Amino acid sequence: MNLGIEIGGTKLQLVTDDMTGRITQRFRYAIDPSKGADGILAQIAATIQQLPEPPQAIGVGFGGPLDWKTGRIATSHQIGGWAGFELADWLREQIPGALVRVENDANVAALGEATQGVATGFQQVFYMTLGSGVGGGIVIDRKLYHGVSPGEAEIGHVWLVPPGDSSKGQTLEQTISGWAVDQQIRDLIPQLPDESALKIAVQTAHAAGLVGKEAQFLHPAYEAGDQVAKMLIEQIGSVLALGLSHVVHLFHPEAIVLGGGLSLIGEPLRAAVRQALPRFVITAFHPTPIVLLAKLGEDAVPIGALELVKNG
Repeated sequence: MNLGIEIGGTKLQLVTDDMTGRITQRFRYAIDPSKGADGILAQIAATIQQLPEPPQAIGVGFGGPLDWKTGRIATSHQIGGWAGFELADWLREQIPGALVRVENDANVAALGEATQGVATGFQQVFYMTLGSGVGGGIVIDRKLYHGVSPGEAEIGHVWLVPPGDSSKGQTLEQTISGWAVDQQIRDLIPQLPDESALKIAVQTAHAAGLVGKEAQFLHPAYEAGDQVAKMLIEQIGSVLALGLSHVVHLFHPEAIVLGGGLSLIGEPLRAAVRQALPRFVITAFHPTPIVLLAKLGEDAVPIGALELVKNG
């Protein structure tokens, strides 16, 4: 039995497999940010005690930059207490003798989608996660590409507007992360006509006390013919394509996979990225890579974590 762990900013998942990568048992917890890293470690330790047998290997997808060679966490941008923590060593203390590998969660999700997800038929795959943050991972011949520690493929930090003396600039993550898009929608709502499907959905949610994750209403509003939802999706797709053009010029992967919560906008977003991408890529690099929607959903990181250790 192997153990795959996903440590994010909002959720913690632990899964076991039958040594083939197939998930056999799952534990899922909401993270309490006030308890910091110590709270997450306590949940992991308690869950390990519930397993029917000690796992032979542990793969981890962690939401933040780290040293993949040592398993030492650089930091978490969402949960306190992780900076400098030796996660791999701690896990070896919990299960002596276990093989342990720790990777950034976007890398791990990329591996999951490239080996068991939507991109299994491609040799060079770039995965982009669109969630509370924006990250990336590169898989070549079913193996992760690594740059110099503690990070690589951090596409969310690509500058769209460079910083200057009078401006902080703006990155891809600051523009089209889930939180950024949610804020754009909230800012637009007062300006929309009362019959707008997007406005109705957002105001109904807000009236019920559900503020946040407004981007989830873009797809149904788009399907209802809401022109503002259509405009926003095309705008997000164009910005995404601009960011991805740097990936194409540097690596020219066969396939680009869009994952994370914002990718649940679905086909309208994929089509918007696919349509805009050639505008930002030199003609010599046409046709541009195929753009795909991730299919593993919440299993992308756990499955990728299991893949990390499946072959030792």
